[in-house]
Amino acid sequence: MNKLSLSLLTILLLSFVSCNKYDANGNIIKDYEELEKANWMLGEWEKTDSLGTLREIWERLDDSTFVGLSYYIQNEKDTLHNEQVELMQNGEHLIYTTTIKGENNDSPIPFQMTKDEDSLLVFENPKHEYPQKIQYKLTKNGSLVATVSGKQNGKNSTENYPMNKVK
Repeated sequence: MNKLSLSLLTILLLSFVSCNKYDANGNIIKDYEELEKANWMLGEWEKTDSLGTLREIWERLDDSTFVGLSYYIQNEKDTLHNEQVELMQNGEHLIYTTTIKGENNDSPIPFQMTKDEDSLLVFENPKHEYPQKIQYKLTKNGSLVATVSGKQNGKNSTENYPMNKVK
């Protein structure tokens, strides 16, 4: 093999190896497989009732991250809730991070995925005041149900937010 062929082969091999992603144990991560499990969340979801409109918007930021925005509007102008969300694969773990305006000093709160089944993702942070669990489920009729739960003021609490896809 001549020097030019050997140099080109070396460059090609180095390029291939450098494209690989590794987890904390040095194992190659072929894809962002955990994040791909949440593809069904992408889009715009909405629930409107007599109290106002809840809207959640999910977009792909890059190959390892989805970003979301959740807000609740009353009387078409008063924002009662504003939350920025990030769903990121970090190694083998899928982390759901939420930042709620006016809560936790506007600092992000991480929740790690603890369960994934077909069209169900569960994230937990047992150290967080409330909620300790956030769940997303895609129902058979195509709606999304976001559920937050945990202990609140010493009592079990669960809140469900069913939404329909608008885009």
